[in-house]
Amino acid sequence: MRLDVFSIFPQYLQPLELSLIGKARANGLLDLRVHDLRDWTHDRHRSVDDAPYGGGAGMVMRPEPWGNALAWLLQPQQCAEANEGAAPHLIVPSPSGEVFSQHVAKDLAAEPWLAFACGRYEGIDERVLDEARSLMKVSVVSLGDYVLNGGEVAALAIIEAVARLVPGVIGNDASLLEESHVDGLLEYPVYTKPAQWQGREVPEVLRSGDHGAIKSWRTSQALSRTAQRRPDLLAAASAKDFRLDDDDPAGKEAGNLKIAAATDADAGEILTLSLACWVPEGRAHDSFAIPALNETLEGVRAAVDQWPTWVLRRDGRLVGSVRARRAGEHWDIGRLMVAPDLQGLGLGRSLLRYAEQTAPADISGFVLFTGASSEANLRMYTKAGYQLLQRSEYQGVPTMELYKPNL
Repeated sequence: MRLDVFSIFPQYLQPLELSLIGKARANGLLDLRVHDLRDWTHDRHRSVDDAPYGGGAGMVMRPEPWGNALAWLLQPQQCAEANEGAAPHLIVPSPSGEVFSQHVAKDLAAEPWLAFACGRYEGIDERVLDEARSLMKVSVVSLGDYVLNGGEVAALAIIEAVARLVPGVIGNDASLLEESHVDGLLEYPVYTKPAQWQGREVPEVLRSGDHGAIKSWRTSQALSRTAQRRPDLLAAASAKDFRLDDDDPAGKEAGNLKIAAATDADAGEILTLSLACWVPEGRAHDSFAIPALNETLEGVRAAVDQWPTWVLRRDGRLVGSVRARRAGEHWDIGRLMVAPDLQGLGLGRSLLRYAEQTAPADISGFVLFTGASSEANLRMYTKAGYQLLQRSEYQGVPTMELYKPNL
């Protein structure tokens, strides 16, 4: 990958000579060239700015130096060296741009040639961007909702985020797969030696050697951390289209469905749906001593934190939910529920299948509980391959524990 950076402070980019990015440059994986914009000025003061039209505070970067620099960049010789004759993708760091993200970094990492125009003062004359768009692809990118003195700091961050995704830059490519934002979640907590420090211990599961339990713990911790610190990421990143099983003929009637990891913000709706779904179960069993009917809002929030939980929405309305977690060698599935007016459309069976698919590969089987008088549930579970493991009671309510091997 080739990267060209234009700035009136080229020394700002010297950190790119260090660490993994510096090594990648030395090894020929990255061809990074930093240019002083003032080299394309033609007055004795090497001026790059002037007062803004319309008045106001600050100065604006003049179009001529930028136009000259971009014309040099687009010379046939430069294009032939960098991208087989094609123009670069120009990145303009600016607080008025699209917010930079890991997804954007991944897209940019696939480009063969990037150029960065680092503005200063009040920004670059807009005509420069308009002209550039007629010659090459242009993206205006922001690091976030704050203002810096110039584009160099943003360029440093963007270049490092992009370059580390170029094959070979990171020594162990597998380390890229479990980072924050890769799957839409923040990364789980990490620990190293010693096992005890200042009276604090590394979680026992991480020292157990049980890779399945470790994977489950890390998933749960990533969900919990994201829900606490960045709940906005859960809805945006984990929501995805939800398909019914192929043999459900009523699928079209279910409408536009999205499934996502539950957050604290979903707790109120989950509680409401629980009451709507389990009141009929209470009547069928002649008892309302069912856990789902006696849970509080705080209890639901605690459960969302302790159990990986998913919510199903239809055009924004929460219409279904299920949760699951490891219980030894088994995958414990619970609180499978579908809004009463949408039952019979295959949503429950598809949610069950979804919960099964979230299980770690080393799980030996799936376990769930249901009321002994829940005839519709028993039919669905039997059809899905579950068999009776044992009968029991909960506060006088007869229950059945069902099991299905993970084949």
